[in-house]
Amino acid sequence: MSDDDAEASGGSGRSVPIGVKLGSTRTVIALPDEHGTENRIIKTLTCMATYEDALTGEEKVLYGEEAAREYPDRVQYMLRSGLPEDSDRAEMTKTFFEALIEENDLPADSGVVYAIPTIDNPTGLENLRAVIEDSSIGLDMVESYPESLCGSIPAFGDDLEAIDEIFISVNMGSTNLEASAYRRGEQLAPFTTGAVTGNEVDRMIANYVEEETQGRVNIDTQTAREYKEEHADFEAFEPFTDIIQQPGGGTHEFTIERSVMDAVDEYLDDAVDELANTFLPELANDYMKVYKLALDRPVVLTGGMACIPGIVEEFERRLSEELNREIEATAADQPDVAPTVGAQRIAARLVENS
Repeated sequence: MSDDDAEASGGSGRSVPIGVKLGSTRTVIALPDEHGTENRIIKTLTCMATYEDALTGEEKVLYGEEAAREYPDRVQYMLRSGLPEDSDRAEMTKTFFEALIEENDLPADSGVVYAIPTIDNPTGLENLRAVIEDSSIGLDMVESYPESLCGSIPAFGDDLEAIDEIFISVNMGSTNLEASAYRRGEQLAPFTTGAVTGNEVDRMIANYVEEETQGRVNIDTQTAREYKEEHADFEAFEPFTDIIQQPGGGTHEFTIERSVMDAVDEYLDDAVDELANTFLPELANDYMKVYKLALDRPVVLTGGMACIPGIVEEFERRLSEELNREIEATAADQPDVAPTVGAQRIAARLVENS
């Protein structure tokens, strides 16, 4: 281990604990900073583009925001379904992950915990495992834990209190809506649906913008996602304007009043419906005691959609109305980063215990 790595692990020479989440939209990595007192967070779009060096002919790799900005015509999002589903996407994900490791000088002498989605896809899960385990980090340890558990850990406190709790976690991700009950770290009744997703919200926003502007404006899903992330707000949404270049010259300024909030409002209604009428009845049927105990505790929201201001309170209100009982909901300060932070805390405990 280098002097910098030893300093990052608190000067003890122990393995550096790293948390990883390879997400369908963004990849997030967390590890101790150079002083070992705070987390260093690395966050980038999970995409890459290759190009040929004009002088050497060598194939070069760009990833993240740089790739999406400079090569929008051929940028590849390797994990659109949440996992690398085939060998080609697994290889692209390996290339992307290694470029990220090298660019950020992540230590090989490290213990890695990575968050895995609740998806019934053995091939994809095995490909994800291979990407992490075959990488140049995690030489001391590589473990995986459910993404919804990892994402719930920061919502319960500054340590690993969630591991000792009984609660329900709802992961509002780009490619799936996931829900699980947890009993002292044990995952129960995992539920996944691809019918209610952040990606579908992006498509709805694009369609609604076209309708709202009477066909004068067409945006791609990347722009729709940016609109969602910048403007969606259940507490204080304000109409916003944008400008597009028109064919033949000139610009067109337009205002969006309904499209973004109509889409996220429909998403939340559908999410509550899936939870209230599919997941919770299955949980009650299989684990009645856990069901009763869990609903007396806050439901934890994680994932990118949980970042929308006011969505936690609105989810709480709508689920309470649907179940005809008081429901409390909560989320970490940064729900999209929370799974990686939780994974890093688990890694730190495992490293400490070893």
